[in-house]
Amino acid sequence: MKNSQLVARSFLASFALLLSLFVVACGNDKGKVEAVNMLYGTDSKVWKTAKETDATGDKVKQTDAQKQEELRIFANGNYTMTSAAESVSGKYTFDQAAKTIMMTPTGATAGNQFAVETLTDNKLTLVGTSGAKLMLEKE
Repeated sequence: MKNSQLVARSFLASFALLLSLFVVACGNDKGKVEAVNMLYGTDSKVWKTAKETDATGDKVKQTDAQKQEELRIFANGNYTMTSAAESVSGKYTFDQAAKTIMMTPTGATAGNQFAVETLTDNKLTLVGTSGAKLMLEKE
């Protein structure tokens, strides 16, 4: 009787461990870069900051104003960044193979390139040249 209980408990423990590993593996989108249309959906998509870290990986506290900022990416290659204080528009190019996005404000001669660490329908993580990260979520 004790052997069958031990086998049953071992089986349940193994099953619980496998299930938890599966859930963790499926829930982590880091490193997943999907197609360019994930940036803009059918026509455009609004992204809001979920979290920001500095170059050392420390979390950057968002002000109320920063929480209201949004990035709208359009299917036609344009983008608009808006905040309570200002609005910046420009063009972007996305290189899926290199996992980079170049954003060039209107009137600027040079743009800002970011590594795209994650791009799914709901999440976008951009990494600056310093290593700082901006984690965005679909509004």
